Amino acid sequence: MLHYSVLLKESIDNLNIKDGDTIVDCTLGYGGHSSEILKLIPNGHLYAFDQDVDAINYSRKRLSKISDNFTIINSNFVNIKSKLYEEGINKVDGILYDLGVSSPQLDEGDRGFSFHQDARLDMRMDKNNSLSAYEVVNNYSYNELVSIFKRYGEEKYANSIARGIEKIRKEKPIETTLELVEVIKNNVPEKYKREKHPARKVFQAIRIEVNDELNVCEKSLRDSLDLLTVGGRLCVITFHSLEDKLVKKLFKEVSIVPNDLMKLPVIPEKYQPKFKLIKMINPSDEEVNENNRSRSAHLRIIERIKD
Repeated sequence: MLHYSVLLKESIDNLNIKDGDTIVDCTLGYGGHSSEILKLIPNGHLYAFDQDVDAINYSRKRLSKISDNFTIINSNFVNIKSKLYEEGINKVDGILYDLGVSSPQLDEGDRGFSFHQDARLDMRMDKNNSLSAYEVVNNYSYNELVSIFKRYGEEKYANSIARGIEKIRKEKPIETTLELVEVIKNNVPEKYKREKHPARKVFQAIRIEVNDELNVCEKSLRDSLDLLTVGGRLCVITFHSLEDKLVKKLFKEVSIVPNDLMKLPVIPEKYQPKFKLIKMINPSDEEVNENNRSRSAHLRIIERIKD
């Protein structure tokens, strides 16, 4: 299984891991980041979340070759707090998120994430999810499609693409990824098709809608901040502007003094921020050349500085 973990060294280094730490990988995937974390904590413990049974089965074998100091939790990371509580854990020393779709999910045609390969419209991270891309494309109203294409894809031709979908599905359902790609291509200008793949933004929007990614992400990140010990760090890798804006806004919110108190000569202790921003890191030119999918990635790091 070939999977390239984006910003691997940078994210592991910035977790500031010490042996004996309890670390959470909220996006286990195929175990790239988790493997490196596990090597650093022979006397600690790793908790890793994933919804994808295929990824879990693969990663369990991979991690077992390193140590047995890990627990894989088959759940959406939105449940981080409740699932860790079930394990008797209410504080952790570091948390990592690698958001976005893993390379194997993109490359496995039957998952329906890729606009390059033909497959049934699916895009579910969790195969038990009742909502798939097929339902979105064939059952959402014109206005609903326009809304998600604009909001989650920032697609400037949302209206014409939604009209095209509406027209085709009156004759027959749009069942596969390449059928949808064809509809998109037929409803955008020629110049747009030459710039970047015209289906990129629509596929992103549908995937976010199917998996409720932004709402899930915000709730999970807030819970993660609550779980950090003093000195603990949260590292988040994002792959598109909507996720990155969400993370940037949340990190800023928890690391500054409220506006109405800024002019006070002394800020009362209870109003001083509990977190400090560490940095934002982009992939090196070398990494982008090795793995083109890393080109849009950003790593943001924040640290808890007080209870």
